[in-house]
Amino acid sequence: MDWLAQIGELPTLPLLGALGLVMILDAVPLLGVLVPGDVAILAAVGVQGPAAGLAVLGTVVAGCLAGWSLSFLVGRRLADRLRHGRVGDWIGEQRWAAAEHMLRRSGGHMVLVAPFLPVFNALLPLVAGGLRMPYRRFVGSAALGAAAWGGLYLVLGTVARSITGLLPGAPSPMVVTMVVGVLLATGVLAVTRHRLRPELPDDGHPAPAGSLHRAPEPEQGSGLNRG
Repeated sequence: MDWLAQIGELPTLPLLGALGLVMILDAVPLLGVLVPGDVAILAAVGVQGPAAGLAVLGTVVAGCLAGWSLSFLVGRRLADRLRHGRVGDWIGEQRWAAAEHMLRRSGGHMVLVAPFLPVFNALLPLVAGGLRMPYRRFVGSAALGAAAWGGLYLVLGTVARSITGLLPGAPSPMVVTMVVGVLLATGVLAVTRHRLRPELPDDGHPAPAGSLHRAPEPEQGSGLNRG
C-alpha cells in the first residue's frame, strides 16, 4: 500500500496531470484495456475530495478528448493498414466489424455511450476515423460522453468517500472510495449493457453485421450521415 500513500501525498496539479495522462492512455486500443481509467478517477476523488470535483471532471474530459482525437486521426490515415496488420490481429476482426456495424447504424449516439462500454470505448474512435465520420460531430458526441462518464464516476466517488467516516478503524478515504466506487460502477455498467442488449452479443462486444443480434437497418441513410 506504499504506492497508494505516495499518490495520496501528491499536490493537486501533479495529481491532475497524472490523471490526464491516464485518460489519454485509456483511449488507446489494446493499451486502454490495461489502464484503469475509472479507478484513476475514483482515486483522484478520494484524494482531493468533492471540492476538486470540477477540476477532476475537466481533466477527465480533456484527457479523453485528447486520446480519442489522436486515435481518430490515426484511424483516418491508417485504419485499413492497422485492421489487416498485427494490431488488427490483436484486436480481432469480430470486434472491428462490430464497431463498424454500431457506428454505421447509430453514429454519434454510439460515440456518446461508448465510454460506458469497456474495450469498445478505446476501439471506436479508431474505427470512426476509418469510416470518415465528420470530426466535429465525433468530438461533440465524444465530449458529451466523456462528461457523462466522468460525471458518473465523480458522483459515485463522492458517495463512496462519504462512507469513510462510517467505517471503523479510520480507513484511507482513497482506498474506500476506490473499492466502493468500483462496486457501485459495476452495477451501473451492468444496467448500461442491459439497455444496449439488442446491440450487444453475449460476450459484451457489439454484434457485427449478419449477427443474430443485429438490429434492423434504418430505411434511409446511416448513423454517420444524420445531422
